[in-house]
Order: sequence, then structure tokens, then C-alpha cells
Amino acid sequence: MQREWKLAHGRSLTLGDRALIMGVLNVTPDSFSDGGVHYSLDHALAGARQMIAEGASIIDVGGESTRPGATRVEPAVEQSRVLPVIEALVKETDIIISVDTYREETARLAVAAGAHIVNDVWGVQREPAIAGLAVETGAGLVIMHTGRERERDPDVIVDQFAFLNRSLEIAKLAGVSRDQIVLDPGFGFAKDTAENISLMDRFAELSAFGYPFLVGTSRKRFLGATSGGEAEQRDVATSASSAILRLAGADIFRVHDVAMNRSALALADAVLNARRQRS
Repeated sequence: MQREWKLAHGRSLTLGDRALIMGVLNVTPDSFSDGGVHYSLDHALAGARQMIAEGASIIDVGGESTRPGATRVEPAVEQSRVLPVIEALVKETDIIISVDTYREETARLAVAAGAHIVNDVWGVQREPAIAGLAVETGAGLVIMHTGRERERDPDVIVDQFAFLNRSLEIAKLAGVSRDQIVLDPGFGFAKDTAENISLMDRFAELSAFGYPFLVGTSRKRFLGATSGGEAEQRDVATSASSAILRLAGADIFRVHDVAMNRSALALADAVLNARRQRS
């Protein structure tokens, strides 16, 4: 089903007909697989250019690592990392830009600098004011599931509905439009290998939400547990998971290696097109 995802600054993305890729641009020294790679502005822009050339539709800029055990940074530090990159990307390209933050202050400054999407790994539950910001600015909002710092239901799908329904209620009360929202099941966020595999297996059940889904399996630990290899060696497994999840209904894929995932997703899209033609 084709849907328009409404974003800030009058932009939008069409979801449904083909998989879209969100390229990961971590402007951090300590992210789990690429910390330091894009830490300088020049390196960040070079990385973004490569991802755009390889087929990314969105660049997701993050200034604080969300890996397990990572040290939280002060808002000013996060902002000093992401804002120059966003401003430079706006001047150089027309790419859709996402800011990976759970802080309303950082999100507000990022959207003012030109970002179109706020990608919140705490599902607007850490700082609910992010939902209000989305209303004010028209920004697209990625609401992610996390199991961190709370009691979880042992059934991974039941827990998805419990957490994300609460997030959606916060967004609804703030006045966020449905066509601004994309959900993310939060692969790897307080989920062990068995839980992540179960979530992949049962992913199609999440279609009951009625929202588009973004997924981020890229280089996650559970892929290493099943296929072997350190983080930077998990891109083949990532692309396989992307194809599996595309066939199960995911729309957007947050990845480090754009080219490899683009190829895998092109095959998955061809299969989906054949299914549509047959039905």
C-alpha cells in the first residue's frame, strides 16, 4: 500500500512501492561499529556523499551513541556534532535528513537547521515534548520501541504493542498527524538474540498497527551471534535481514552499507512486484 510520509520544510516521501534506505551517519567517537569514522565534518560529508551516490533516500545524523553501555553526552556536545553536518548537507544537497536524538532541544535546533525527520529511540517517552515539536514543525517522526529501563512482557509482539501504543497515545494527544509517523520495532534495544530472531519471524504481525515501519538491524550483535563476525563484518547478514523484513512488510531500512542493502532490497522488491501482479 502506497502512503505519503509528511516531513518538515514541505517535503515528503512515498512509502510502499519500493524499499527506501536510511544511511547511518554517526558523528561520534564511540558508536559500536563506526565510531570515529565520520567524526570530523569533512569525513561526515564524504560519508554522506557516498551513501547518497549508492542510493540512500535519507541520511540519519546522530551525535550520541546508543550502543549498550555507551556514555551519555551533554546536549551541547550532541548539538555541536550534528548541527554543522546538517547545515552543510542542506547547503550541498537536497537529501532528506533525519536527526537521531531523543532530546527535544536538539531536535528543535536540528529541524531549524534543515532536518526533516526526528528519529527518537525512546519513542517520545523520554521527552514527550518531541511530539509537540513535530506538530509545530511538521517534521516526520520515527517512534522506536525499546526495552531499556523498564519491565518487559516476555512475548516480543505483546511488548511491541504495549510500548508503542503508549507512544502513539502521547503523539495523538499532542496532535501529531498519522501521516507524520513511522514506527520502528527497535531491533537490538534490550533484546537478546532469541528475541530479535523471534521479532523478525513474527514481524508481519506488526502490520496491525496500520503504520509504516522502519527497521534497523544493521551490524547488530544478534546478527553476529547467528552468522559470525565482528560488527564491520556483518553487512551480508544485514542485507539478508533487510530482504526478509522487506518481504514481511517493512518500508525503510536504516543501514551502514547502502550499496549491499540496496542490491538485496531490489531483489525483495522484484518478488513483491511479482506478487502484486499475480493478485
